[in-house]
Amino acid sequence: MSLSETKATEGRKPLIAMRGITKRFGDFLANDGIDLDIHAGEAHALLGENGAGKSTLVKILYGLLESSAGSIALDGQAVSFASPEAARAAGIGMVFQHFSLFDNLTVAENIALVLPDSEGMEGIAARIDTLTRRYGLQLDPKRDVWTLSAGERQRIEIARCLLQNPKLIILDEPTSVLTPQEAETLFATLEILRLEGRAILYISHKLEEVRRLCERATVLRAGKVVATCQPREESVRSLAALMVGTHLVDVRAKPNDMLGPDRLTLNHLSMPAQDMHGVALKDVTLSVRGGEVFGIAGIAGNGQDELFASLSGEQLARQGVAVQIDGISVGREGINLRRQYGAAFVPEERNGHAAAPDFSLSDNIILSRHALGDVTRGWTLDQANAKALMRDIVEKFDVRMSGADPAARTLSGGNLQKFLVGREVSRAPSVLVLNQPTWGVDAAASADIRQRLINLARQGAAVLVISQDLDELFEIADRIAVIHHGHVSAPLITRETTREEIGLLMGGADATQESLAHAH
Repeated sequence: MSLSETKATEGRKPLIAMRGITKRFGDFLANDGIDLDIHAGEAHALLGENGAGKSTLVKILYGLLESSAGSIALDGQAVSFASPEAARAAGIGMVFQHFSLFDNLTVAENIALVLPDSEGMEGIAARIDTLTRRYGLQLDPKRDVWTLSAGERQRIEIARCLLQNPKLIILDEPTSVLTPQEAETLFATLEILRLEGRAILYISHKLEEVRRLCERATVLRAGKVVATCQPREESVRSLAALMVGTHLVDVRAKPNDMLGPDRLTLNHLSMPAQDMHGVALKDVTLSVRGGEVFGIAGIAGNGQDELFASLSGEQLARQGVAVQIDGISVGREGINLRRQYGAAFVPEERNGHAAAPDFSLSDNIILSRHALGDVTRGWTLDQANAKALMRDIVEKFDVRMSGADPAARTLSGGNLQKFLVGREVSRAPSVLVLNQPTWGVDAAASADIRQRLINLARQGAAVLVISQDLDELFEIADRIAVIHHGHVSAPLITRETTREEIGLLMGGADATQESLAHAH
């Protein structure tokens, strides 16, 4: 849609008109009188930090939540959706960030679950074939889902949505697990859908994508609409400033030419898959030097969780020498001893893995530091010191919370992540391993976390970051390797490679001799 087309929408009846949408959860006001118009044939971005109210708003639109006040009109007619089924029947579809697919079923069987029982599998397969040709979705109805890449799984979600003929498609962080090449395929599909007259509501923290795809944007902050704009007339920095209410501080990552010795080393690490859908690690060899940030890129489900578990000691290697910290073989040692040797770890899942949700923040410090001696006195816990450490982390890492020592689950995703990173960084570890450190975290919190990792590395630590976010890795990593089906490629010097080259490796291309020549 051109600028003239965008202006032409002014005065036209919107496809979706949300007026005064308000949602309370007890005393907390998640949505505060929000107005939102979405027109047919428009790609409209919904922007805001974590906790701004985006998820609540789209859940109301999709029938997952009931608003406390306000109204919704579809094609000028008042509507109220008691369930997602009712929303889909009215023409509203949604593709969620986290896929809801059954791994042991085929593509066609997963799609059949949301279609009327009267449709046979042959008819569904034929409709999938039609979608493939029309939208370039490239799906084989007979393939088992567990064999598919993240991009292929997302196509199933889109196909399920399209087979219900939606007027509006809501996409939540749709490129978070895609390679650059898969993202390009998605963008081409979205353009076809828009030209057909379907409306797209696009939620993403990737502001360059928003500028490329969307004609208009509505920006939420603290549950209220604070701005509407045309993203193509804004810069990434100005959009981010609208979201956070202030200008973002640039992440500064100058190349470090004064690297120290190898501090984290993997020597031919091989690990069997832990379950039928797990990924075996195959002869992984790499080293991370003091002073550098080393990035591991890859599409979700290619062995990242298994690699993290092997590094942290949650899964023990067959040989001690397979994992070394500062030259000490720890492959057969558990997480507590690895911590005692100077390593620290931040897993992907914040609540349930990195933190005990119902424990206070100070108790969560005890969980990760009890083997280090700074929160214990002999056989007793030092609660006072744990609380002092908690207060220090909260202050230095700008963790926003309610109460003096609240439960971990009460913090927003971004604030809990800052606390968890702070808990480990404040130890000044010699080795820090993080899995998806800014997953689902807003721009301001992400920038803060990334700068902390760079600063720690420049102080002499070896920092290994496992991330699906290529923008993140290109911003902070000195070298990048790719994990694919349990194999880790030779690392490339970040400033000497491209997103396209890394994206090809993520998709399974073999490292070329040119790529190998970049490795150190």
